[in-house]
Amino acid sequence: MAIHIRRREFIVTLGGAAAWPLAARAQQAEQIRRIAMLSGLTASDPEAQARLAAFHQGLKEVGWTADRTLHIDFRWSSGDTAETQTLARELVELNPELIVGMTTPAVAALVKETKTIPIVFAGIVDPIGRGFVSNMARPGGNVTGILNFEFSMGGKWLETLKQVAPTVRRVALLFNPETAPFAASFVRVIEGSAISFAVEPTAAPVYDTAQLERAVIDLAAKPDGGLIVLPDVFTIGHRDLIIGLAARHRVPAVYPLRAFPMSGGLISDSGDTSDILRRTASYVDRILKGAKPGDLPVQSPTKYELVINLKTAKTLGLEVPPMLLARADEVIE
Repeated sequence: MAIHIRRREFIVTLGGAAAWPLAARAQQAEQIRRIAMLSGLTASDPEAQARLAAFHQGLKEVGWTADRTLHIDFRWSSGDTAETQTLARELVELNPELIVGMTTPAVAALVKETKTIPIVFAGIVDPIGRGFVSNMARPGGNVTGILNFEFSMGGKWLETLKQVAPTVRRVALLFNPETAPFAASFVRVIEGSAISFAVEPTAAPVYDTAQLERAVIDLAAKPDGGLIVLPDVFTIGHRDLIIGLAARHRVPAVYPLRAFPMSGGLISDSGDTSDILRRTASYVDRILKGAKPGDLPVQSPTKYELVINLKTAKTLGLEVPPMLLARADEVIE
């Protein structure tokens, strides 16, 4: 009988030992949380991948690891409004715990699809004007996040352009109204600063690449022209074309992201996109741990970066002033 009891105990113990890894694995599986991300940029765009890498780094810093503690469903748009809306609907139907929206069109599409799933935006412009939030300090709904630009930046771009190209007298402001509905506010700020810089700004709305080419050609047809490219998923997606046109027609240009001078553009003055995406991860962390998006204030950029492409400046015959070089965060030679 004693032998029989010991054998039974052995079987129970063995069974418990075998069950333990299964329970541990089940518990580990339960710990994997599910979120989603919608970007207005294509997956193949290096800028999109740089933002994603910064976001993953931010998640890692607050204790989340993709595919280990966090599953992320991604959708990448080409910038087309209808396509972006379809992708937003797909993500909402997956019912994730929250959705990260990169670019204004992506967030606009998400907001149309859900009023309940938390939405954290990463690097957009004018959330109040677009109706995403009702208040910056206390958004109040299911949306919050971090801006990449405030409209006052328009005056800074004009100042930077005049510093690097003092002879500029006419400035075209390039944007696509469909993907940058907030552009008019940037235009107003730049117009308000124009007198003090002795320039004549002109809005240059474009809806496709043919209009984009025509806008740059028209600007270059007269002397002393300069270009300010506004932050816009369309202009970002077509940055190689814009940079090429500016080079061909010898037009000095200020851009809204470091990706432009990294690809051969003259100069960019912008919020630090990598920092914005890392900070976005902290909001994801807080919401997954129980915070309500409506209680988390919309944040502005805290880091800015000036990037100058000296090779392009020399090609355009521009002498970058020492003061501007000293202020630069990165100089490409």
